[in-house]
Amino acid sequence: MDKQQLSKDILKLVGGEENIDQVTHCMTRLRFNLNDNQKADKATLKNTPGVMGVMENGGQFQVIIGNDVPIVYNALVGNMSKSPTTDNATSSASTGEKKKRNPISALFDFISGMFTPILPAITGAGMIKGIVAIFVALGWLSDTSSTYIILSAIGDGAFYFLPIILAISAARKLGSNMYIAAALAAGIMHPTITALLADGHNSSFMGITVIAATYSSTVIPIVLAVWIASYVEKAVDRVTHASLKLLVVPTVTLLIMVPLTLMTVGPLGTVLGNGLSGGISWLFDNMSIFASILIGGTMSLLIITGMHYALLPIVVGSMTTLGYDFIIPLMFAANLAQGGAAFGVGLRSRNGKTKSLAYSTGLTAIMGITEPAMYGINMKFKKPFIAALIGGAIAGGFMGIFNVKSYVITGLAGLPSVAAFISPAISTLLYALAGGLIAIVAAAVLTYILGFQEENATEPAPAAEPATPAATTSAVVTEEAKAQDEQIFSPITGEVKPLSEVPDPAFSEEIMGKGFAIQPSEGRVVSPINGTVFSLSKSGHAIGLVSDTGAEMLIHIGIDTVKLKGQFFSPKVQAGAKVSVGDVLMEFDREQIEKAGYTTITPVIITNMHQYESIESAGRTTIKEKDLLFTAKA
Repeated sequence: MDKQQLSKDILKLVGGEENIDQVTHCMTRLRFNLNDNQKADKATLKNTPGVMGVMENGGQFQVIIGNDVPIVYNALVGNMSKSPTTDNATSSASTGEKKKRNPISALFDFISGMFTPILPAITGAGMIKGIVAIFVALGWLSDTSSTYIILSAIGDGAFYFLPIILAISAARKLGSNMYIAAALAAGIMHPTITALLADGHNSSFMGITVIAATYSSTVIPIVLAVWIASYVEKAVDRVTHASLKLLVVPTVTLLIMVPLTLMTVGPLGTVLGNGLSGGISWLFDNMSIFASILIGGTMSLLIITGMHYALLPIVVGSMTTLGYDFIIPLMFAANLAQGGAAFGVGLRSRNGKTKSLAYSTGLTAIMGITEPAMYGINMKFKKPFIAALIGGAIAGGFMGIFNVKSYVITGLAGLPSVAAFISPAISTLLYALAGGLIAIVAAAVLTYILGFQEENATEPAPAAEPATPAATTSAVVTEEAKAQDEQIFSPITGEVKPLSEVPDPAFSEEIMGKGFAIQPSEGRVVSPINGTVFSLSKSGHAIGLVSDTGAEMLIHIGIDTVKLKGQFFSPKVQAGAKVSVGDVLMEFDREQIEKAGYTTITPVIITNMHQYESIESAGRTTIKEKDLLFTAKA
């Protein structure tokens, strides 16, 4: 591919040189700060050969290129009459200081960053509540037995103490001390305080009224309190001598924030939370069918844009204040509709590989994991995605008619989570299952009727063209070489996560390639293959490797960590180095990176997946360095 021509095309499609304030690059993408993002032709850019994807994140306009990004960047800068930046390792940070971040993007990022880490806790607790409800409904468990009481406490515990869990997660996202935040939440939930305010009568603190309110199972009060506390903590830290910080900062922060929360922030947050939950309840009580059709039909679009994170506080708030939620059933309908649309593709397709992929991803979708079906099948062929939206709307309308509710929070809105719909009236579960069936059938039938262009399934992707090797990539095996099965060993010790949990569409949507992510528990990266380091970012956050048999890999430590300008990263190899499995590539300070407000979740992906049929997980949820992570099957 002609990188000079590609750079000229990109320059034109982002609005020309006059629309570029700054441009830098990281390991895989060009990062533009445009004067006007609306002038960029995103649709044409996405379909430009050599461009793997386009996204906007935090005010930046990003064009995903892959391993050839340094070549394209140099060609792009060479085609410009003025230098847009002088140092690609620093410009991202300086740009962030120069321009304000989009407040809506910042809000969604905060909400997702706060709720995503706690989902396992509330999902596990919610499923236990669902299992208990099933056992009671079937007569297997008495609701007066001590077993029931203990199991109920296990299920209710995470929700009762939700403010403490949220305080820790919010403080981590805000870069403040998590344990001070937890102490703040514990203070307002102390049994003495709870008893003092439980009778509905206001109390006082130093002559100032303390409004009666209950904070167990609430969301907004503690989030507001921790947000304000983060500023108080940092202000106190700035004016305190280093020798006294350990004593002064937490003491002053708690003395200010606990009373302030009880007197103003907490009651305000309670009013907002109750108003939000009450508003949603009113909407579904008075406009149930319309609201259900609208949300059921647009849920998949919300997921694609990341706007579904804005619904998490509403779901949690409704569940904790009302005891039920209307939105989870609509997520259930939308997910099953994506599965149904994939089944429709499988029924109509004449291509064996497409059939197989459609059926397998469709089954995965109805289990609650929609990304493979949504991105790999439905959006690829376009019309099936439209059919899925319509199917979700039809099923949503049905659920609205019969007032279907969810009584527990589940992690995946799919068939395994049907226990969430069990209530004293078994009809709720039956209506939920009927709505799910309607979603699958409607989407499948509409997909079959609307059809799609089969030839798109066999068109070669732009990324499959041979790459022009850079000066530092001479060791890369040409893409015409016959690929072999490649075992990929873990470069990091930690927890294995699906790419769908990575908060960056370039990875979660598998635009860059396929693989898995690891949430590190240690700050070291070792080589996952025998091969060569063909690139190492200046900021140290990303490492490119190629194995001796031709598998091209990317290890990307954290998300947006390029903005740290190399701080907290210590490379142990250089580009061009020969490495074996287990050789140390990088050390990084995990705690400091997270304290700076960045996630350290690390995608480990194969970037030349067009040479491989699939990847096969080793099945581990926790992993150590040099354990088998996955196998790329040729």
